[in-house]
Amino acid sequence: MAKKLATDMQDKEKQRQDTARSTSMPTSAASSTSADEKILSVQNLQKIYGLRRGSQTKALAGVSFDVHKGEMVAIMGPSGSGKTTLLNCIATIDSPTAGEIFIAGENVARMKSTAVADFRRKQLGFIFQDANLLDTLTCQENIALPLCISHEKSRDIAQRVHDLQKELNILDIANKYPYQVSGGQAQRAAAARAISTNPSLVLADEPTGALDSKNSKILLECFEALNAIHGATILMVTHDAFAASFFKRVLFIRDGEIFSELYRGELTRQAFLESIMNVVAVIGGQNVR
Repeated sequence: MAKKLATDMQDKEKQRQDTARSTSMPTSAASSTSADEKILSVQNLQKIYGLRRGSQTKALAGVSFDVHKGEMVAIMGPSGSGKTTLLNCIATIDSPTAGEIFIAGENVARMKSTAVADFRRKQLGFIFQDANLLDTLTCQENIALPLCISHEKSRDIAQRVHDLQKELNILDIANKYPYQVSGGQAQRAAAARAISTNPSLVLADEPTGALDSKNSKILLECFEALNAIHGATILMVTHDAFAASFFKRVLFIRDGEIFSELYRGELTRQAFLESIMNVVAVIGGQNVR
């Protein structure tokens, strides 16, 4: 019954989005938009922990979904649902037991360990719950670090870092060290670092988890700006319905499976938040602002 309710809600959201798209997108552009490009394709992903059959735990039980270029997708689910395991597999931090993960056309689930680090550096950006900035570098230097590792020209690095700091309103902390700035400012610097090399996919793991509501809202608006200005494709794991409401699509995971999904379409953020909270209530989630 619960799953049927969530499915009905999903169908209504899709119908609303399809209607909005058909009236707002020119016919000539519909087939050529870059958003049709798949950045991420997860196919029948499974992750099983434990060697003995009687002690095995199935963290992921055949998860499949796609993320297209320029999408902002949030993943939600109760604790123990498998969402962090899913993110770790996509991030190449963990290896799946079975299934495929294609990122920018590369099957990372079958990639040799020697190639993983280089792929991760070039194609993925990371934003963690804690900013994970290096205390020995200024915020500006932290943002520049991935570009320096990629051997970009000094002039190009300086311009890129300046532009990102301006877009995320952190120019005033450029020469400060991470321990000298607020948690919200540090997270915005981390977001700038994640997008600095124009990765194919930005992965965010509970990025608002350590922030108050004011700084959470500022950070999420920065995600929207990065998406609008740079076309950043962002996949975020979160417990927070408020955070998820800033994204364009929400996947709900329960017991290692995709339970449902919602599309924002033309909904206001407040209306989308209410839809998200309804599904969270159905699947038993507790952590909702």
